[in-house]
Amino acid sequence: QVQLVESGGGLVQPGGSLRLSCAASGSILLNVMGWYRQAPGKERELVALLTTGGSTDYGDSVKGRFTISRDNAKNTVYLQMNSLKPEDTAVYYCKASQWANRVYDYWGQGTQVTVSS
Repeated sequence: QVQLVESGGGLVQPGGSLRLSCAASGSILLNVMGWYRQAPGKERELVALLTTGGSTDYGDSVKGRFTISRDNAKNTVYLQMNSLKPEDTAVYYCKASQWANRVYDYWGQGTQVTVSS
């Protein structure tokens, strides 16, 4: 079983920056790690993901502003968020996937990001 622990959320003014971290317990190879977010009344959406091979995918609304990175040795994924907008306000969830005999997906508890003046 893999546990994901997120940190780094909080309140920031528009135009500001935050860095989220997600650390995975254990030494299981997690083929994909990434971030999703869910705003009140909206569906959960992809923010960014990163494979062990270095491939990335970003949601259209964050391209050019957010950067995902990963420390494979620490099984930790980071999300650098710059030029934050009020519409980025949401609960951000870390997700990790392990490709074995089937795909195992793991989710963190979520961390609140609020962009407001």
